[in-house]
Amino acid sequence: MPINQPSSTNAVERTDAQNCSFVIDEQLGIQAIPRVSGPPQRLPGMTLGIIDMTQNAPHGGELHPDGDELLYVISGRIQVTAEIEPGIAHEFGPGDSCVVRKNHWHQVDILEPSKLLHVTPGPNGDHRPLTAANS
Repeated sequence: MPINQPSSTNAVERTDAQNCSFVIDEQLGIQAIPRVSGPPQRLPGMTLGIIDMTQNAPHGGELHPDGDELLYVISGRIQVTAEIEPGIAHEFGPGDSCVVRKNHWHQVDILEPSKLLHVTPGPNGDHRPLTAANS
């Protein structure tokens, strides 16, 4: 489904937040995009997703040059580290949130199975492949 095309003409459209991400485009339209496994999708606009994580992200860190990223922990516990702050790990639990500022390499590690809400800018960004050192 193309991102810039509405999937229906209904005023209220049921969506599947467990299996989709939501892209908010420049005109503030919202499209549900089926989630795929693997490294993060780079989509235009702001991507909002609710994800269940039982293991660390499938990459060795990521970077968002288009804007800041919001992370909100619904349940579980995570640890967020930023390359600019060596040796500092920020822990977050249910109800906690953080803003990761744009242009900062960061890594989210799962301390216990977690449900997260994220608002991530795009379409630009990068991630590092997993290596033996960061897996």
